[in-house]
Amino acid sequence: MYTYAGIIVNNSSVKLDKIFTYKVPEKLKDKIEIGFRVKVPFGMGNKKLDGFIVKLYENVLHDKKIKEIIDFCDDFPLFTAKDLELIEKMRERYLCTYLDCIKVFIPRGIFKGVKDKKQNLVYTGKKLEKNFDRNPYKSIYELVEGENGKYTKNFISKKYNLSLSSINTMIKHGFLITGRSTVNRYDERKYDIYSKKTLNEEQQFAVNKIINSDKKIFLIHGVTGSGKTEIYMRLVEKAMKSGKESIILVPEIALTPQMVERFKGRFGKDVSVFHSKLSDGERYDEWMRVKRGQVKVAIGARSAIFLPFRNLGFIIIDEEQEWSYKSDSNPKYNAREVGEIKCSQYGCKMVLGSATPSIETYHRCTRGEIQLITLKNRADGAAMPKIRIIDMREELVNNNKSMFSKILYKSICDRLNKREQIILFLNRRGYSTFVSCRKCGYVFKCSNCDISYTYHHNIGKLVCHYCGSKIDVPKTCPKCGSRYVKYFGVGTEKIEQLIKNEFHQAKILRMDFDTTRKKNSYESIYNTFKEGRADILIGTQMIAKGLDFKNVTLVGVIAADLSINLPDFRSSEKTYELITQVSGRAGRGEKPGEVIVQTYNPENYSLRCAAENRYRDFYNREISIRERMNYPPFSDILLINMSSKNEDILIKSIQNVGIFLRNILIKNDKIEMLGPCPCEISKIKESYRWKIMIKGKISLNIAQNIRKIVYDLLKDVYNDVKVSIDINPINMM
Repeated sequence: MYTYAGIIVNNSSVKLDKIFTYKVPEKLKDKIEIGFRVKVPFGMGNKKLDGFIVKLYENVLHDKKIKEIIDFCDDFPLFTAKDLELIEKMRERYLCTYLDCIKVFIPRGIFKGVKDKKQNLVYTGKKLEKNFDRNPYKSIYELVEGENGKYTKNFISKKYNLSLSSINTMIKHGFLITGRSTVNRYDERKYDIYSKKTLNEEQQFAVNKIINSDKKIFLIHGVTGSGKTEIYMRLVEKAMKSGKESIILVPEIALTPQMVERFKGRFGKDVSVFHSKLSDGERYDEWMRVKRGQVKVAIGARSAIFLPFRNLGFIIIDEEQEWSYKSDSNPKYNAREVGEIKCSQYGCKMVLGSATPSIETYHRCTRGEIQLITLKNRADGAAMPKIRIIDMREELVNNNKSMFSKILYKSICDRLNKREQIILFLNRRGYSTFVSCRKCGYVFKCSNCDISYTYHHNIGKLVCHYCGSKIDVPKTCPKCGSRYVKYFGVGTEKIEQLIKNEFHQAKILRMDFDTTRKKNSYESIYNTFKEGRADILIGTQMIAKGLDFKNVTLVGVIAADLSINLPDFRSSEKTYELITQVSGRAGRGEKPGEVIVQTYNPENYSLRCAAENRYRDFYNREISIRERMNYPPFSDILLINMSSKNEDILIKSIQNVGIFLRNILIKNDKIEMLGPCPCEISKIKESYRWKIMIKGKISLNIAQNIRKIVYDLLKDVYNDVKVSIDINPINMM
């Protein structure tokens, strides 16, 4: 029997990231276990805080002044010993606190007091007597009989316009009864049946290979429309027949409606949906359904990887290359890496799927660490869309200063006349402005890093955010001598207005961050376009993948240059991914598809490879560049971001950190330090931002030492300067 417990207190201070020992009172000893949330006295004033049990001891060396646990906060533990094993690995790997990691395992509503929702629901009682066997009583009785225990009497009265007085009369005479029951806040809608599709030879090979292989991690590299979702469903079905569970991760909430309608159409109530757009109550209910073993499948964004399944068969990560699987807040975990740890814990298999695998994942395939499965053809035999690259420099020469090339404009007119649908894509991930020559397409880049310069208005210079070099803004293009040097930038909202001005009769939808803030807005836009109630869908990256619209025959990429010229070593990879993925939205039905890509850099190899569907050629060139530049997967990157509203304190602090780290790291010839320098976005919400980048062979021990040094050096300005440390970040800006 355990007498003492090691507890992590619910306080976000880095200084309190350690295990505190408390006595277990007699009343709790029979029930105490790892994962319980408890109330404990903490500090000089014995303030009552929540704590989480992470250790249990029979004895301690000294029990003087050890305080006692007050009580449990919940009737059940919130995480298990196996979860704790993962929490400890994440804390070490992602350079964060115990509390940061614990919180991703728990629905946020629990901290706000969210519990099961209880209401007085109406049921049928004794049979109607003769003098009550008439309307409205008969109608009310039959209605409740059909929806037994589903609604409250007030809800029935309002929804069906029935007299509340008559309902109360029936309750009084025992024809209806009420009982206090749990009300479900999750989605109980019934979906159309999504029938099994006959697998083609490639799909059947993939299913058999994954089920029968001794390998634990697989990559399905399949062209857009190759039927990866049907493969996922067969694997999930196999797991369910074996009594096992599955997690399916999707990168965008926008992809969830389509994935949900297919999985719920196939597996019904066995499917849970989990993502950030749900209310606290809905998230709690979905989490509890998983914990109680009421569902076998969960679909969601990256946080669904932590749902409390106990008998996992498969972890499936669709569009595995996506940035959104990497968290940008503590813990800065990568869902793929967490999934891999869970595979070793549960003995399950992980399946990654993509038409455009990340360079790191494909590199692991070439080394034999991941089993590669290739799907070269679309599942229904449809042809891949024809992709045309349009040189916007020629449009300018021909006096076309519009955002639309003549070919794209003509194609839009043609599809509208044929009553076919159109998707127009503009990647606004490129929120950073770049400077280019509108005549020849030249982009100003840093000679040290081959990364595009970014214009800093406050100093009037172009700055490289990798090595910190600065140059004055050139007034003429060094390539062609033109004075047509301009800042490039346009958004989806402007495109929407231009389309409305040109095509008055067209029904237009826009899907981006601004139009999808409200709950269910993604699903509403998706369903409107799917049902053919709009002609043109304009959007950002959230429309680039996963969506399957049979009547879309034209995709227009307005400005491919926005991703080409990001100041990021992954810019070419991101360009290839986006062009390939958005192109895959065209021609998925019986009608052939066409894709028009507008660019000022038509010779760019990532565009050319995407247009010709040559992933392997793109990979070979990109991996060669990565190796020469010592970028991942040949090295690790540790990014230290610091911010403060006091610019002087910030600069002084980060320079002090930089000097200290450089003196330590200079002895290690396998590690390079760049910076300190301003971040690409040098000021956000009144806070100035600077960074240090460390690149090379960074072991967990080295990373932990760097973290300790940084926090020790900042202890005197802890309240003035915020610090973020990220290993292998996706966002370098």
